[in-house]
Amino acid sequence: MQQRRTNAERHAQTRAALLSAAREIFAGAGFADAATEAIVRQAAVTRGALYYHFRDKAGLFEAVFEETAGEIVAVVSAEAEGEPTAFEGLAAGCRAYVDACLGPDIRQIYLIDGPAVLGWTRWREIDARHSVGSLREGITAVLDEAPQPPLSAEVLTVLVSGALNEAVLWLAEAEPSPTAHDNLYRGIRTLLERLFAPQ
Repeated sequence: MQQRRTNAERHAQTRAALLSAAREIFAGAGFADAATEAIVRQAAVTRGALYYHFRDKAGLFEAVFEETAGEIVAVVSAEAEGEPTAFEGLAAGCRAYVDACLGPDIRQIYLIDGPAVLGWTRWREIDARHSVGSLREGITAVLDEAPQPPLSAEVLTVLVSGALNEAVLWLAEAEPSPTAHDNLYRGIRTLLERLFAPQ
């Protein structure tokens, strides 16, 4: 029993080392130019260890992508929890989502390589388990406080999620500009206010 626990811990450490190295290299070089030789060297493991844990480079990337998606949700949740109302929490969470997605490593992994490597169907499946699920919870909380909910949580989630994803993709491709960021944040808040205004 003790040996099995030791092996499990060793496997977990190896997997964590591979994910950490892969994330750094995927973020810096992009998926296409990331070499598995560089990943295993940086992780200080063998090539056999890589293929024990992941079917191939794409499988390793998917694991890094999923880990990144979880980190985005953690940041969004932390920002939303500090607000006094559900609506302000939703607005803060939306802004935090945009900010998180524009970090250099997340931008490369989540927005640029994610759709290309995983395909939009798989990208949306993973995003739905993380970001969309968190967004739906925030929207449901706002509707619970709203005296006259205008639309269903499902419809609002689709609309807001689509707007946020298009927003971060647009900003990711645009020239860095504080003005663009400020205008986008104002636009997101205006959109939320209008969507949740009583009818």
